[in-house]
Amino acid sequence: MVKTRRKTNMARNPDRLFKRETSKDPASLTQETGRKNKRATEGGRAVESRTTEGRAVEGGRAVEGCTIEGRTVEGRTSEGRAAEGRTSEGRAAEGRAAEGRAARNRSTESTRNQTNPHGLSQESPHGLNSVREAHAARTAEKTKKTPLKEHKPGFFARTINGWFNRIIGAAVDGSFSKQEALYAAHHTRRDYTWNTIAIAAWGFMFPLLTIVATQLVGVEQAGMFSMALVVGTLLMFVGNYGVRTYQVSDIKEAHSFSDYQIHRWLTCIIMVVAGLLYCVARGYAENMFAISMGVYVYKMIDGLADVYEGRLQQMDKLYLAGVSLALRSVLVIVVFSVCLLITKNLVIACIAMAIVAAVCFVLVTFPLALLETPKSRKRSLVSIKELFVQCFPLFIALFAYALIDAMPKLIMEGTLTYDNQLYFNVMCLPAAAILLIVGLVYKPQLLRMANLWADPRLHRQFDLMVLVVILVVVVLSGSVIFIMATVGITFFSFVYNVDFERFRELFFVMVIAGGITAIIDFLYQVITVLRKQAAVMKLYIITFGFAAFIPVLLISFTELPGAVMSYLIVMSILLVLLVMEFFRIRYSFSRELATQRAEETRRKRRDELEAGTYADNYAAAQEKRAQRERRMNKRNE
Repeated sequence: MVKTRRKTNMARNPDRLFKRETSKDPASLTQETGRKNKRATEGGRAVESRTTEGRAVEGGRAVEGCTIEGRTVEGRTSEGRAAEGRTSEGRAAEGRAAEGRAARNRSTESTRNQTNPHGLSQESPHGLNSVREAHAARTAEKTKKTPLKEHKPGFFARTINGWFNRIIGAAVDGSFSKQEALYAAHHTRRDYTWNTIAIAAWGFMFPLLTIVATQLVGVEQAGMFSMALVVGTLLMFVGNYGVRTYQVSDIKEAHSFSDYQIHRWLTCIIMVVAGLLYCVARGYAENMFAISMGVYVYKMIDGLADVYEGRLQQMDKLYLAGVSLALRSVLVIVVFSVCLLITKNLVIACIAMAIVAAVCFVLVTFPLALLETPKSRKRSLVSIKELFVQCFPLFIALFAYALIDAMPKLIMEGTLTYDNQLYFNVMCLPAAAILLIVGLVYKPQLLRMANLWADPRLHRQFDLMVLVVILVVVVLSGSVIFIMATVGITFFSFVYNVDFERFRELFFVMVIAGGITAIIDFLYQVITVLRKQAAVMKLYIITFGFAAFIPVLLISFTELPGAVMSYLIVMSILLVLLVMEFFRIRYSFSRELATQRAEETRRKRRDELEAGTYADNYAAAQEKRAQRERRMNKRNE
């Protein structure tokens, strides 16, 4: 009680308190006055009328009692003293407020400048501290009402993060093949969609890169790059060894995937060594040597990835193989173009192209094939050797075909300048487009064709599919000729910044040759499905004999037009030979099937005779024949 009266007296005589406090340092005085003012303001501030368990919290102290007109009482109130305590507390609050105002009014100008150069007292309710407190309160209230939304990563970020988490998890477990597959098989629509995207990206990569090279480094260096791509594509047939179609149609998995992998690594090593020896034999300068080796390594990565993408197709997940090929092709196009734009150095761009292809193979193609396909059996050296033997005719046929296809370009390298390489390759683009589009039509159906051929009752459907694809090639070739005659040649002249109008007739000849090559490629795949690839090898060897001297004669006489005409002549010879061979193989299969059916019929009759039922059946048949004859006689009468 004494303590309360003392506070009341101090409130009635604020000058006495001011005299005692002004003897202190001005800064400390201002701070202490601010603290008192803050306590006074809090003491007079209204709080919630309803409190938990009858207690009100003020400044961290629990106060017993009740609330009257929204005001809380500091201190304990009990046994009839609640009213006196509330009155004393109210007077104490008024006194402290008066003390604060007096202290502010009597503060010197120097004190105000020291505490706040802008003229606002930090202890004032309207000062900086109060403003900051009010702003913090409003911010906290707004945050409480509208909580911040959690940032969610986008689709690509989620896909990339999930993929890398999956790869890291498989690496930690020590096996990719034991992981559970996440992507389903038997999606025909997805297969067509992604296979179309992948083949389009891979097919348009060559023209796009040559366009970029022509615009940035000139026609001569673009011709050098085109020549490197031609040889790299030829060497890629060495790396592939003709195994892709054989692997996809290996429905019963006579060879394990481990065998296919080891076989492909060996052929790719042979491919790179062959490319190195070719560069040395040609005597390339340092610049051309570096360009060629960069392209060869990229093609080697492409060939190596082919066996893993073939595994996905074998497990009926062609769309995943399409995703892998499309991603690698797009990255190569982007990285090559950016590097060439920045450096204007074709060597650096080719090396970057090989590096990004290798990175894409390691991070995408290799783990995708192992994660999404069943675990393979262990390798077998006998099986690997058998792969070399079984696919050797296939390899010879394909390599001979690629060599026949590239023969005019190889002969031009020794006799004409590199700009003619660019012109010839640009004229080949419509033919390549026909080949790619036809591939989009029939390659997803190779597995189905193999299943049709496996059932003798469905051979008619197999023949119908072959006929339909050939008709598609004919119609497509006519459409491409029309496009080239109207806008195609003008378009190529614009994008390459070269006048191609002088080569108009040669473009039409190349389109016809492109249709022929598309039919050749399709018939080769059909013969492979029939497992008669050994019969094709001799046809390619015969055609190679024509390709060895026809281009030499025509190019030496007419240069670039001679290269185009020799290409058409040689491909026509190969087409005639393949069509004749296909009909011979198909006729032999029909003879064999007829022989088998006759043998089965004779065996069935022999079994019926042994069972004693053939005679009865024969008598019944004779009776039916006699009845038919009697009916016919009556009708004639």
